Amino acid sequence: MVTKFPPKLLEQVKRLALQPQTPVSLKQFVEFGHRPSPMTILRGNQFVQHELPVRLAHRVVELENLPHGLSDMPSIRRVKDWYTQSFEDLTNLPQPEDYGVPIKTLQSMNKNLAGSEDKGLRYFNPSTNCNEIPELDAWNADFIKCIEGIKRRHDPTVKTVAQGVLELKEHWYKANSPMLKNATGTPLPLPTAIQSFLDRFYMSRIGIRMLIGQTVTLNKSSKNPPPGAEDYVGIICTKTNLGQIAWEAAQDARTICQDYYGVWGGPEIKLLGKTDVEFMYVPSHLHHMLFELLKNSLRAVVERYGVDCEEWPEIKVVVAEGKEDITIKISDEGGGIPRSGMPLIWTYMYTTAENPLLEDQDSRQDYRAPMAGYGYGLPITRLYARYFGGDLRLISMEGYGTDAYLHLSRLSKEEEPLQ
Repeated sequence: MVTKFPPKLLEQVKRLALQPQTPVSLKQFVEFGHRPSPMTILRGNQFVQHELPVRLAHRVVELENLPHGLSDMPSIRRVKDWYTQSFEDLTNLPQPEDYGVPIKTLQSMNKNLAGSEDKGLRYFNPSTNCNEIPELDAWNADFIKCIEGIKRRHDPTVKTVAQGVLELKEHWYKANSPMLKNATGTPLPLPTAIQSFLDRFYMSRIGIRMLIGQTVTLNKSSKNPPPGAEDYVGIICTKTNLGQIAWEAAQDARTICQDYYGVWGGPEIKLLGKTDVEFMYVPSHLHHMLFELLKNSLRAVVERYGVDCEEWPEIKVVVAEGKEDITIKISDEGGGIPRSGMPLIWTYMYTTAENPLLEDQDSRQDYRAPMAGYGYGLPITRLYARYFGGDLRLISMEGYGTDAYLHLSRLSKEEEPLQ
């Protein structure tokens, strides 16, 4: 196969893929970003410049060696090229000293690191030298521009990988492959090897976007702090108001429900329990998880009782605050899930809705997300929960409804579960 990337670059990818990835905890993100100085900003940027190519290289190598012929699908090859191009962009970026940053400054940082107990480049390693270094501005600006471009390039990754899986299933269909159905004609879930790959790949993607988002926001806010951002360290809020995020997610989910089914109002969502709790978390992650779970409950209730129902049963969101976890239970009366279907709810591409993935993806915006159909909502929501040490569990009563338990760790010491 002809590749557009030079062999030397591909050898570098393979070499870096052998290096271990360096996980970061929520606590480390906040400790580093609290009152950042030019030196700590430089330190963080250098960590990201070192770490991102390693993480990208791991994914490139994995995308080249996927089971069941998935690596050969056009959409998967496209994603692999995105990751390789991003790797090239980062490795071609000049070093700070090339911009005139004093060598003594960099040597001092390396000396401090060498004398510390932590071996290797770490995310959190504050420097005592907080003097302004004008030469840093040009390098920081180009570095931030580079990783912002990488983030934009990878925006459609989730849908494109899903498209690649659909291409593989279409290939199986044309070949009358036994991978699609068993002997009785019952559709089979994706093979375990592909499910495991998708878990690793999407967890890595969450981590990469977290690193980029935190770095970009810290760099910008260190120069021009936005108003009302006193409780924010990058994209992390040290006083995330769970009740406020839950209310916003509920309103967004109900809006989608109203637009999709053409109903007025839709089922009510009631917040109960310790809704005024505040804790350190990433608000966008919390909103994403609650939005997906509430969207599922709304769909189940409306489809069980019909769009002409005069009064749907309400959906309850109950918040409990413990010493280790904050737990959110979302209860609906949408009819539940058969016990035989429970093992399938965490598998990708498992959905009862019409699948919209073959539509023109460039024309679909995030705010117009469909009510259901991708078969990715629950698996990726669980990955977001597990990213900082939490979890997601579902308990269902067929003929009545489903309870979703979202556990969020309060300890903030859990490191990213990178593989």
